[in-house]
Order: sequence, then structure tokens, then C-alpha cells
Amino acid sequence: MYEIDARGIYYRELNQMIRDVIAKGEKEILLKGVNGQYYIGDGLRAKDVRIIIEGVPGNDLAAFMDGPTIIVKGNAQDNIGNTMNSGKVVVHGHAGDVLGYGMRGGRLHILGDVGYRVGIHMKGYKRQVPVIICGGTAGDFLGEYMAGGVLVVLDLEESGNPIARDYIGTGMHGGRIFLRGEVEKIRCGKEVGIVEPDEGDMKELERLLKEYCDDLGLKLEDVIKKPFIKLIPVTMRPYGNLYAY
Repeated sequence: MYEIDARGIYYRELNQMIRDVIAKGEKEILLKGVNGQYYIGDGLRAKDVRIIIEGVPGNDLAAFMDGPTIIVKGNAQDNIGNTMNSGKVVVHGHAGDVLGYGMRGGRLHILGDVGYRVGIHMKGYKRQVPVIICGGTAGDFLGEYMAGGVLVVLDLEESGNPIARDYIGTGMHGGRIFLRGEVEKIRCGKEVGIVEPDEGDMKELERLLKEYCDDLGLKLEDVIKKPFIKLIPVTMRPYGNLYAY
């Protein structure tokens, strides 16, 4: 494993160092002492590369990424997976706002809570189905304008707080949201219907959650023992009356 001490290194210099060692054939990189550096992993195209981060990476981690795996051994900030095409980000802590903006493939696996507007404008691309799984709770506007993919929120600690805050699925016109527990209809956008997952949904969930549990050292049987609900869009064009055509 190739080690880089990121302490005190400006983000542009750090990201160039990462690119340089990948270009030389390194497949596994450990970044030590990361403290808010932006854009780590952005635009990287290498399916067999694994980056392990000790510390807290800054905004736009893995934006436009296509293939690598990034493992964060703590918390992470905003805009993870912005327009990510493929690959995986695993966060062993909490994460911030606007995760998976426009994401069209890959996985975001977050152990803890997430902030506002997670999955905003998330979409699928051809056979690609992006997936975001959060082990804690989510803030307002979960799945806002969602057009494809899968969002899962688990509240594994059973915190007593709402599993997701207000305006869930506002503007949603594609994709699926699975919540482990209940949600009040008043918290959802008018575009959202609440249904029980069918057998096919549960098989898909078990497959996705098995990978999530393997990544984060959890037991699948503990995660799936509580019932889920499924949120789906009830209209494909929620704001059609606002357009002039």
C-alpha cells in the first residue's frame, strides 16, 4: 500500500500526488492526516484502485468518479459522489448535505447520519442504477427531484427522531426510496406515494444491504429484521403545468 501524509498539503497538490501515483501503477493508496482537502478522487477512472482516507475529506469527494473505491475511516462533508458514474464510497461515520447530486451509477454507503438533499436529481443511466444507503437518519428534501436509482435510510440506532425530515421526495419522478420504519405522509412531497415493498423489492433490498453490511461490518439479519416502507413517485411530470409546452 502506498502512503501519502496529507497533513498541511494544499488540496491541488494532494490530488496531483494521488493522480501521479495511480499513473505509476499503484492500486491501493492510504491518505493519512486528511483535514478538509477538497475534490479527492474527482474524475478518476480506474476500477481497480482503492483509496483509504484517515481523517475528514472536504467537499466533492468522488465527484465525476468512474470506478475506484474510496473508504473514509471517519466522517465526511458535503457533495460526495456529485455526478458519479461508477465506483463506491464507504464512510465509517456521518456525512453532510447534497450526497449523490445527479449521481448516475455506483454506491454510497454511509454508516451514520446524512444531511439535507441527499439523492437530489439522482438518476440512472442505461443499465446503471445508483444506490445510496444511510445507516442513520436523513435531513430535509431526501430524494428531491429524484429521477432514478435507489435510496435507503435505516436508522439503525432507532434514535427516536424522524427517519427522514420534511419534504421527502419533493419533485420526485423516478427511482425508489426505502425507509426502515414509518414516515408520516405529511413529511412527503405531494408527488410521493407510500406502499409496502413486494417480494421483488425485498430480494433487491437484501442484495443491496448484504453488500452494505459487508463493507461496514454489520450483520444483515439485524438490519432486515424491522419492516420497510417504499416511497415511489405517483406522477412522471410533477411540474408539467409550469411549462409553456
